[in-house]
Amino acid sequence: MRTPFVAGNWKMNKTVDAAAVFVREIAPELNVIDGIDIAVCPPFIAIPAVVEAVAGTKVGVGAQNMFYETSGAYTGEISPTMLQGLCRYVILGHSERRAYFGETNEGVNRKIKAALANNLTPIVCVGESLEQNEAGETHTFVSGQVLAAFAGLTPEQAATCVVAYEPIWAIGTGRSATSQQAGDIIGRSVRDVLTGLFDRGTAEAIRIQYGGSVTEDNIADFMRQPDIDGALVGGASLKPSFVQLVRSAAAG
Repeated sequence: MRTPFVAGNWKMNKTVDAAAVFVREIAPELNVIDGIDIAVCPPFIAIPAVVEAVAGTKVGVGAQNMFYETSGAYTGEISPTMLQGLCRYVILGHSERRAYFGETNEGVNRKIKAALANNLTPIVCVGESLEQNEAGETHTFVSGQVLAAFAGLTPEQAATCVVAYEPIWAIGTGRSATSQQAGDIIGRSVRDVLTGLFDRGTAEAIRIQYGGSVTEDNIADFMRQPDIDGALVGGASLKPSFVQLVRSAAAG
C-alpha cells in the first residue's frame, strides 16, 4: 500500500511572516490527520521560518526548485547541499519552470540525481499542454518526460521519488481533468512507463500525485482512482481550507 501524499506548492506567494503565521494556524489540524503524508513548499526565503513553525508536527517541508551543482558561480541559484537537512522534498521540473525559465528534460534529470545524492525526495512534475492534449499527443509527450526524468536511475533510487502529473491546461485555470482522465493518463503514461523502464514492483512503489485546480471539493474523486496517490496543490494550499482538502484526501 502506498501512503497518500498531499503537498502544497505555494509558488511565489506569502512573505516570511505571512508564511509562518499561516502554517502555525493549520499545522495543528493537519497533524491529527492520520494515514497521509503532508508537506508545504514555501518560497526559499520562508523555508527556515516554516520549518520552525511546523516543528514537532507531521507536516513536512519542501523547496520549489534547486540547481544540480553543489556550489559555484551560479548567481541566484540554490544548491541541494543548501537544502540538505533543511527540508525533505524538492519540486523539480514544474511546467512553470520549463515554460518561463527554459528548463529541459535533461536538466530536470540532472536535478533529480543531485537531489537523491543529497537525501532529498524529488517531486518530479510532468504534464502536457492543451494543444498536445487536444491533438492526442498526451501519452507520447508525458511518457517522454517520464523516461527522460528517470534515465540513469536505479530501481532503488526511482522508488523513493514522487511523480506529479499536472496537465498544464489545468494549472491555475479552475479547469481540472476529470478523475477518470487523470487516472487513465497516470496509469498508462506514468506508471506503465515506469514499469517498462524498471519493473512492476518499482513502479508500484512510486507515489504519483495529480495536480491542476485541485480543491477540497474534487480531491476525493481523484483519490478514488487506483493509480492516484495524492495531489500537488497550488492555489488551494494557500487557504485554511487546505486542511479540509487533506482530510478528504486521507479519507479516500
